[in-house]
Amino acid sequence: MELQMAADELKSVINRLKRAQGQIAGVINMIEQGRSCEEVVTQLAAASRALDRAGFAIIATGLQHCMTDEGGEQDLDRDQMRARLEKLFLSLA
Repeated sequence: MELQMAADELKSVINRLKRAQGQIAGVINMIEQGRSCEEVVTQLAAASRALDRAGFAIIATGLQHCMTDEGGEQDLDRDQMRARLEKLFLSLA
C-alpha cells in the first residue's frame, strides 16, 4: 500500500514525528543527566503517544484510500485488505 496523504495530513504526521523525535532526544538527555525514573518514564510515554498518533493517522489515511478504491490495491479482495489493515493496527498495539 503506497503512502498517499494530502498536504495538511502529511504536515500533521510530520509534526507529530518531529515532536516525538524531540521528546526522545529529551529522554536521552534526562538519562544522561541522571533525572528521576518518573520523569524519564513520563517523557518516554509522551514520545510513545506521539509515535502512536502518527501511526494511526497514517493508517486512517490508508483506510480512507482503501474505502474509496483510490489506494491502487484493486487486486486484493476485501478479506485480504482487512487482514493487512488489521496487521497494521496490531503493529501499533
